[in-house]
Amino acid sequence: MAVQLFILRGVPEEEADEVRSLLAEHQLDYYETPGGSWGMSMPALWLKDESQLAQAQGLLEDYQAQRQKRAQAEYAEMKAQGKQRRVFQLFREHPLRYLIYIIFLAIIVYFSVSPFVNLGGGP
Repeated sequence: MAVQLFILRGVPEEEADEVRSLLAEHQLDYYETPGGSWGMSMPALWLKDESQLAQAQGLLEDYQAQRQKRAQAEYAEMKAQGKQRRVFQLFREHPLRYLIYIIFLAIIVYFSVSPFVNLGGGP
């Protein structure tokens, strides 16, 4: 019986390709379900043989630990070189997006707080 091994929603394509390669390299028989046209389905990798689950999970744990170490090393190197992105740099890259976020946040705060401010009634 097939068993879900790895959910692909929100996973970068690079990481998904590496996981697919890892499974193929170790000759684990799997298939992939897409997210669908509207993203309503669950994109995932499934093992066809449930008896291979323990082996596959062990491989994924090792892979993810290595990927985490690699990402931390890259971040530390960028930080040492002063190249890591900061909030202001992100704002400068996409000012309209962040302006919309700020406006949306202000609207939410206004509607969340205004009923309590007007509780006193008044004339």
